[in-house]
Amino acid sequence: MKYTEEMSNKLNELLEKNYDAEKGYKKAAEIVDNAKLQQFFSQQAQNRYDFGHELKTEIRNFGETPDKGGSTTGVAHRTWMDIKSTFTSNDEEAILNEVQTGEKAAVEEYDDIINDTTLPPTTKKILTEQRESVKTALQSAKNFEVVVS
Repeated sequence: MKYTEEMSNKLNELLEKNYDAEKGYKKAAEIVDNAKLQQFFSQQAQNRYDFGHELKTEIRNFGETPDKGGSTTGVAHRTWMDIKSTFTSNDEEAILNEVQTGEKAAVEEYDDIINDTTLPPTTKKILTEQRESVKTALQSAKNFEVVVS
């Protein structure tokens, strides 16, 4: 089965958003003081790095070229986090809220692609596993929010 151009574009957008999430999590890990939050953010950055490599491999397996770099939306998201951290003295609760916003959007995007009937089974399996990991991260961020607030 060959990816359609539309599917290739969707997967490349997802790949770019994983790059963005990785960078956002790295930035969050750098600016929070709570050691457990630092560990959580660092682990999520690593997960997103791994997701990116899985997606790149899958895209290449179907003869397409993976995109490089970050999306415009992601750049705006990271910039917002930079500004927020500057003006709120590294407010961990605000950072966790921003993480939750990003992860909710990621779950929706994964769902959109997973529900596409032209998606090859191997890709569907990878995306389903990644989505579940994102859902776990979202729940963890919610749990941390209760602790830091």
